[in-house]
Amino acid sequence: QVQLVESGGGLVQAGGSLRLSCAASGRTFSSYAMGWFRQAPGKERELVAAINWRLYTYYATSVKGRFTISRDNAQNTVALQMNSLKREDTGVYSCAARWQAIATTPTDYNYWGQGTQVTVSS
Repeated sequence: QVQLVESGGGLVQAGGSLRLSCAASGRTFSSYAMGWFRQAPGKERELVAAINWRLYTYYATSVKGRFTISRDNAQNTVALQMNSLKREDTGVYSCAARWQAIATTPTDYNYWGQGTQVTVSS
């Protein structure tokens, strides 16, 4: 079992930055692929960034060059640094975990946090 708790959401002006953090329980955290998903109002949940156990990373095209995902296996945390935020980045951000390999489909992830709201104003 893996329990995930996100923090760091909030309201920010366009062009600003936010850092999201996800704290995980479990002794095998380092073996999990971790993803950050975003769900905007009226839209489907989408993967914005992910990192696997070998530190391979994936980014959605819309966030490449602006977002950075990282993990600290000693602390059982994964972070999402979001820079140059745009209004279209607004949504509920959730971290998710699945064993080893990155997947882009939400249903492929077994464990989810409760989500944190990110609102980008113009």
